[in-house]
Amino acid sequence: MMMVNAKDNKPVPFVEFVALMAILTSLAAMSIDGILPALPEIGKSLGVQRENDNQLILTLFFLGMAFGQMIYGPLSDSIGRKPANYIGLGLYMSGALMALAATNFPVMLIGRVMQGIGAAGPRIITVAIIRDQYQGRAMARVMSFVTTVFIMVPIVAPLVGQTILLVAHWRAIFGLYLGLAIIASIWFTLRQPETLAPDRRLPFSVARPAAAIREIFANRLAFGYTITMGLVFGGFIGYLSSAQQIFQEIYGLGKLFPLYFGALAISIGGASFLNGSLVMRYGMRLLSRVALRTFSGFSLIFLIISVIMAGQPPLWSLMTYFFLSFFCVGMLFGNLSALAMETLGHIAGIGAAVIGSLSTLISLFLGTLIGQSYNGTIIPIVSGFAILSITALMVIPWAESGRK
Repeated sequence: MMMVNAKDNKPVPFVEFVALMAILTSLAAMSIDGILPALPEIGKSLGVQRENDNQLILTLFFLGMAFGQMIYGPLSDSIGRKPANYIGLGLYMSGALMALAATNFPVMLIGRVMQGIGAAGPRIITVAIIRDQYQGRAMARVMSFVTTVFIMVPIVAPLVGQTILLVAHWRAIFGLYLGLAIIASIWFTLRQPETLAPDRRLPFSVARPAAAIREIFANRLAFGYTITMGLVFGGFIGYLSSAQQIFQEIYGLGKLFPLYFGALAISIGGASFLNGSLVMRYGMRLLSRVALRTFSGFSLIFLIISVIMAGQPPLWSLMTYFFLSFFCVGMLFGNLSALAMETLGHIAGIGAAVIGSLSTLISLFLGTLIGQSYNGTIIPIVSGFAILSITALMVIPWAESGRK
């Protein structure tokens, strides 16, 4: 299947379309994971007194994305996919420029919020573009290719960031973000046609997201699984916030940090790939319960081990625990999202945006609490994993009681 050249209607190869959608989607992941090795240097350069505050460079990006997701769905339905995407890319580049030029910490944080709001645009709009062009198995095929590239980014992004730090200032990382966004913008402008015809556009209205929020809050199944997503991802944000400190401060890995981080990212990607096969056979409910029970069991056992060892167990044991835990998390991401959306087919677009935004806000609050609790040991992160996974297990029966 071929796309059409935006300028002269010449066919665009399918592979190119997938690559373009992948780079647009991956801007968010690159902006999160690529900055991790540079957090201490940024904090030192900008005069941050409390080391845990460096985590805000990461978490405020998520805050921007949480609010941005609510905007771009209705906006792209109103003015078209391409204009809405230009707005998102413009905000992203403005935020990258602000962070690149920041001389104090508040300006850096404002730039990161703006980057997050901007990055939400390509992430939401690429799904809409794919849905405009494909459906059913064809859409699933495109999304699987895009997701594969997206999963690879956390594996290589920290290594890219670390490599830049070896030869340049941390500001060069934001230069990379800016360059990637410029390349994606030019490519998108020249090659991607508008996929939403004028006669299919809807007037922009804040009433649509508001109505979707009310419906989701009244729908126990959708709201329950939205909370569950927030709980699970909250632990993961806590890990992302404190990963650099755990690996470089507690275990002294230094420049090897990206390699260990990337190895753990492989477990999430592998689980997501395996889930695609298992879910057709066993169903998303069974897989979600098994993954959560396994996750909580591992966390309780390893929490006891960590306390006995004063919060600093051997690195091999921590890597084993994280690898198994993140495999469970990888099994949960897609299944919980599908369960939250199960009864919202009639408002699929705006419903997905609202669920994404609400779950991100929940996870951001919880993940920030975990990250800010870092005390030179791994006990806060393992405790967070245990508490949140057990709580998620308790929420699921409540959610399922609303199933018709």
